[in-house]
Parts: sequence; structure tokens; C-alpha cells
Amino acid sequence: MASRFVQKFSGIWKKIEDWVAVAIVAFMAIFPLIVKIIESSRGASIINNENIMLNIVFMFSCVAGAITWREDKHISLASLSEVIARKVGKPIIDTIVQKIRNVAVVAILTSIFLSAFSEFFMFFSQTIWGIPTKVFYTLLPLSYFVMLFRSCSKKDKWISSLIGLVIGLYIASGPLSGILYSLFNGANLDWLYSISNSWLWFSEKAFVFVLILLIILAIMGVPLFISLAGIAYLCFSQGGGYVEVIPQETYSVLTDSSIAAIPLFTIVGYLLSQGSAGRRLVDVFNAAFGWFKGGTIIAAVLVVTFFTMFTGASGVTILALGALLSMLMTGTGYDKDRAESIITASGALGLLFPPSVAIIMYGTVNYFSVDVFEIFKGAIIPGLILAIATIAWGIFKDKNNNRPKFNGKFLGKSLLAGLWEFLLPVSIMVLYFGGFLTIMQTSAFALIYTYVLETFIRKDFVADDKRVLDMSKYQGMSFKKLKPYIGEILKLNGKDCWESFKGSFKIVAGSIPITGGVLMILGSARGLSYFLIDANVPFLISEFCQTYIHSKYLFLLLLNIVLIIVGCLMDIYSAIMIVSPLIIPIAASFGLSQVHIAVVFLMNMQLGFLTPPVGMDLFISTYAFDKPLMKVVKGILPFLAIQAIVLLLITYIPWFTTVLL
Repeated sequence: MASRFVQKFSGIWKKIEDWVAVAIVAFMAIFPLIVKIIESSRGASIINNENIMLNIVFMFSCVAGAITWREDKHISLASLSEVIARKVGKPIIDTIVQKIRNVAVVAILTSIFLSAFSEFFMFFSQTIWGIPTKVFYTLLPLSYFVMLFRSCSKKDKWISSLIGLVIGLYIASGPLSGILYSLFNGANLDWLYSISNSWLWFSEKAFVFVLILLIILAIMGVPLFISLAGIAYLCFSQGGGYVEVIPQETYSVLTDSSIAAIPLFTIVGYLLSQGSAGRRLVDVFNAAFGWFKGGTIIAAVLVVTFFTMFTGASGVTILALGALLSMLMTGTGYDKDRAESIITASGALGLLFPPSVAIIMYGTVNYFSVDVFEIFKGAIIPGLILAIATIAWGIFKDKNNNRPKFNGKFLGKSLLAGLWEFLLPVSIMVLYFGGFLTIMQTSAFALIYTYVLETFIRKDFVADDKRVLDMSKYQGMSFKKLKPYIGEILKLNGKDCWESFKGSFKIVAGSIPITGGVLMILGSARGLSYFLIDANVPFLISEFCQTYIHSKYLFLLLLNIVLIIVGCLMDIYSAIMIVSPLIIPIAASFGLSQVHIAVVFLMNMQLGFLTPPVGMDLFISTYAFDKPLMKVVKGILPFLAIQAIVLLLITYIPWFTTVLL
């Protein structure tokens, strides 16, 4: 009876989370454009409109984080655990590694929940449109609590959860004392202060040991945002204990104006990948390029790049379109293994083209040093060279001579069918680079445009068994013969639109875990980044480099080596938050362009996705194409070598990144 009640409550709570998340997405898409229209027509600005928008984005981040946890979609290095499981034996992993992982997750979640709750009492409460900002902030500790509750409610892990709770309460004894003091002013908490002091002493003495342990736990599959939060918590503890800085910085980064564009562009990419856009673009590129040697390769690389530009996640593109593009290439005679290799190798190329989420984030994190707009311009030529080099190798390996003839009529039909999809990137370029809309307004426009196109024009989200309009039976009719059926067509079209609208809810809700994973990493990484800057680590590294490295060329070589390793072991968003602020002052000491360094950084991250043994796209490709890891690695090695050569070219010839500035 109790379990049935819990299941029913969980189902209701799940629906509430989804509805709230989708409602916030709708607000984020509509509100900036309404403000733009009102301000343009009246010539006056709406007070605090940007602040209300940014706090709504923060609310979305918290809800999305909880949903991502529910769906078990938080980014982690769990693939490494799976590899170990195959080597050692699954029962050992299940009984030992997973329980250790659960202890760590519960302990760290308890710590960051209590630190966020403690910060609630100290949070400086301004008001926006009469709403205290503390109201918005409340969702952060609430989202942590929901994650913690879900972790502890698993029946098979109640012992490890209990151990994790005890450890977490010990670690968070400082924030807990702050909470109790605020709730029960005057209570005797000396015993709790003693426990807190013992943790601060331990964190200082055992800092290196615990740090190594947290890194090992990350490799064992603890979600990266949990690992980063744990490392940040440890760093602040050994430095004096003001761990409330972590949720404070999480709120700060998730209310940044550029961050607001990330979830919207990501949802755009997801809507396109779940609809018919991929098939339409494949038809166009196949008709345009499929008739000559390497044409299909050009089509595949362009489609993959297009989708990664919006999603900001190469893995999503490979998973969503990998099978379709593989069929396209093998259908025109291209070798299956080579087709899957080139799709994998092209997965991250879109990170260098606007409106790349990675570029937006890099510029946001380092806004005092470099402008997002400048990075967009600086990355275009390197991105084109990288794409052309990848295509060139694919063409060189294309031994197929059995290709369809060029069909201008089919190309024209394909272009007409995919016209609305092609107008999307053009519109974004014009509106943003033309200065008509901000990055947040541009992302809002892109989402509304894509949603209307895929839902009401393409009607892509109608279930096959519910589709009622079949235009094939009206084709070939003259207007005179068609006229009696217009009312019927409109009625059936309206039914399909309604069904597509209902189906779109599931699609938008399905995109939430992708954005939630990224945003929660941003929040945790910001706390660690704050500590590194506060501890003067960038200056110390810069001083070390100036003392021992006197050549900027040697520095650039070492930078590439370090960043490729970072790209293998860390996701791009964590690397941007933590590593990029460390590099910038060193690069400045050598007189290097910050735009150039940004592009080199992003290219290294892109290359890291493909670098064995732990490049993220290698594992995703293994899953998408159902291939052994070593076979995937063998297939992408030539592309990896070519992209590494291009990286060195861009690294040592800054002209490619600065000519458009």
C-alpha cells in the first residue's frame, strides 16, 4: 500500500516538474521578444526586464537539474566504469563500485544542499517587480533536496545512503550550525561548532588524499557536477570553511545574461533533431553533392556540423542523426565503418560556428578579457579549415564509383522542401551579427521559429497512428477540383496541428535533461573557479611559466598538450569554467591575442572528444553504432591526426583567428 502511494506521488511529482520546466521554457522564449517589441515601438525600456528574465532562467536551471537527476542523464565518466565492468566482472562493479559511488553522491549532495540552505538565510534579498530575489534562489536548495531524496529512496541502496547521510552531515556541520542558529537564535551549538572545527582540521590535513579520492570517484562515474561541487567544497573547507560561496557563485553564473541563451539554443537543436529537419537537410545535401566523388561525405559533415552548432553537444548529434547519416552514406556505396568514423570525427566541428554554446560560455566566463562576438568571428576560418580537412580525407578514402546522376529537378524540390530550415541559421546570423537582437533575444527567436516550424508547419510530432491528413490523395488536382475539399483539408490539418502540439510537449520535456546537465556543471564549476582565482592560482601559474618558459612557441605547444589531456578527462563546460581563467593571464604575459587563445582552447576541447582512451564521443559512438570501443578508435585515428595538424597550423599562425577582427 505504501509503495503504491509512493509510486503515485512520484508520478504526480514527475508531471509537475515537466509542466513547470516546459512553462518556464515558453516564458524564456516569449518574454524577451515581447520586451523587444514594446521597447522598439515605444522607445522606452522596461525597468528590470533583464533581471526578471535572468532569474527565470535560474529557476529553469534548478528544475532542469532535478529532472536530469530523475532521468539519470547527468554527465559523468560512467563509460569508464562500464569498460572496467567488462574486464573485471559486472557483479563486482554492482556490489562495490556502485555502492561506494552512492555513498559519495549522497554525502556530497547533503553537503551542498545544507550549504545552499544556509546561504538562504544570508542571501541579500533585493526585489524585482516586487518579488524578493530570495524567492527565486529558494529553488536551488530545493533542487538539491529533491536529488538527495531520490538518491536515498532507492531500496537496494539504503545502507550506502545512510552512510552517505552521516558523512554528509559531518562534512556540512558548519552550514548546519548556521541554519540552526538562524532558526533557533540563542540555542547552544558549541557541540556542533566543535564537530565543524574537526572537519576543517581534517580537510586541511588530508586535503591531497581527499582530493585524489574525489577524482577517483569521478572516474568511477559520480556525476561531474557532484564531483566538482565536492572538490570546491573541500577547497573552501581547508581554506577556512566559508562553503556558502559555492551556492552563491552558482546563483551568480546562472543569472548571467549570456547563459540564458544556452538552454534555448540547446532545445532548438533537440527539436530539429527529433523532427524531420535532419531528413530534409540530408535530401538537399545528397541531391547537391551526392552525384560526385565525396559528395555524400560533404553532406554528412555539413549536417552534423549544423546540428552541433545549436545543441552544443556533439554526442547528442551523433546519437540523434548517426543512424540516418550512416544509412545515407552506405546507401550511396560508402563503406559502413568509414561512414561511422567520419560521422564521429565530425561530431564536434559545430562548436566553432555561431551560435555555438561553447563559444557563448567561454566569452561569458572570461568577459573581462574577450568578447563573445569577437570569438565568433575568430573561430569561423579555423572551423572552415577543420571541416574542409575532414571532408578532404573522407573524399580521398571514397573508392565508390557507383553514384547517382545529378538531378536538378530533385535538388530544386529538396531545396524548396528544406527552405524554412535553411532560413534559420541565416536569420540568426543577420539578427545577431547585424546587431538587431542580443544573444538572449536571438536564442528566443530561434526557439519560437523552430517550434512553430516543426510543430505547426511540418507537424512532425504527430504520432503515426493519429495522423489524419494525407495530402497525397489531393495531389495533381487543379484548383477547381480541389476547391470542394478545402474545408475538409483545413479541418484535418487543424486536427494534425493539435496532435502535433500535444506531442511537442514530450519533445520539449525530453530536451530538459540535456540542458540541465550542462547548467548544473556550470554552477558547480563556478564555485571551484572562484576558489582558484581567490587563491591566486592563475597568478602563481603565470609566474611559474614566465620563470621557466621564455618562448611563446614552447608555451603554445605545452598548452596544446595540456588542453588535449583536459579535453579527454573533463567535459568542455567544466574545462571552460575551471581551466580557461588559468590560461588567460599566462597568454597575456606572452602578448598573445585572447581571441586566438580562445579558438585554440576550443579546438583542443573538440579534439579531446576524439582522443583515446576516454574521449567522450568515442563512447557515444560505441553506443550509437553498436561497435567495440577499439574499432571506433581505429576508425577515427586518421581524422584525429588530420585535425591535430590543423590545430597546430591554427596555433602557430594567429592570422587565421585575427584576420576577421
